[in-house]
Amino acid sequence: MKERILVTSQYEQAGVNIEAGEQAVDNIKTIVAATQDTNVLNGIGGFGAEYELTALMGQYHEPVLVSGTDGVGTKLLLAIQAQQHATIGIDLVAMCANDILAQGAKPLFFLDYLGLGQLESDQVTTVVSGIAEGCKQAGLSLIGGEMAEMPGIYHDGDYDLSGFAVGIADKQNLLGSHHVAAGDVLIGLASSGVHSNGFSLVRKIISDAKLDVDHQYEGLSDSLMQTLLTPTILYDKAVRPLIDAGLIHAAANITGGGIIENLARMMPTALTAEVDETTWSTPTIFKLLQRAGHVSQSEMRTVFNMGIGMVLIVSADKAQVVLDKLHQTTVKAQSIGKVVTRHDQPVEYVAH
Repeated sequence: MKERILVTSQYEQAGVNIEAGEQAVDNIKTIVAATQDTNVLNGIGGFGAEYELTALMGQYHEPVLVSGTDGVGTKLLLAIQAQQHATIGIDLVAMCANDILAQGAKPLFFLDYLGLGQLESDQVTTVVSGIAEGCKQAGLSLIGGEMAEMPGIYHDGDYDLSGFAVGIADKQNLLGSHHVAAGDVLIGLASSGVHSNGFSLVRKIISDAKLDVDHQYEGLSDSLMQTLLTPTILYDKAVRPLIDAGLIHAAANITGGGIIENLARMMPTALTAEVDETTWSTPTIFKLLQRAGHVSQSEMRTVFNMGIGMVLIVSADKAQVVLDKLHQTTVKAQSIGKVVTRHDQPVEYVAH
């Protein structure tokens, strides 16, 4: 009997497994296709993804494409540590989709980038399944992406994610600070927790305070790790009907920088957003992190969303209508403040 000789390519010896990459692509084809609408012209495999706009053009007088790109930051390190990759893709889509939603865009398509130290087809399938789920929640067609196996850049087991979302809006219907007026009401949409920002500080607090990520601390509904890995909320289904009805002046996606920095983007120079923090209950996870890390309230406000994932700015006479419609969705919402003539800062916390 002849001895079987295993032959490996120089590329595989260098750490790149082409066969695993091909298997991963085969695994995700059906998953990706399930997200796509009739405007997608081809599937995975082309040099570029194609999305037809013909059917959309009649709906817009002055069509504007709105794009956004983002990642999930060091939340990935917790997902890798926990070996839980199923929902990090939802975070990725949310970081991009919520940004273009805040400008009033109807979501069209999404592309992703996945860089890895070692490609494992099952892990890739799990990650991409999460991205596909996020796209379904946001109404985006996942039309393409890139998987790059880069030993030496990433350690085995490590990976990084980036996403790119494109939407469309009529120029006259774009949301923004130019619509905001004194007397407008701030409506806060609840977050699901930390979402995908501030995790470098989260990880420092865990390390410095020696927190047990597998422990369920008082007030949490799950372990610390599971609480932190709760995926970011996608707000499109709740907010899109309000935008289409012309009920929203502006919106702020509350990501890095918290309410202060992100809401400031939507304030004209002559106006200030007064935020009343007593109008909502700060989730326990933020209280735990603040207490364990000895973090000041001002720093907490500038790093974390503190329980508010998006702020809508609406006219006072439409505020109750907006709240009533939001209360019919799965997203919790409440009035958290108002717009007034300019004080010292574009966003200020007040107590009433």
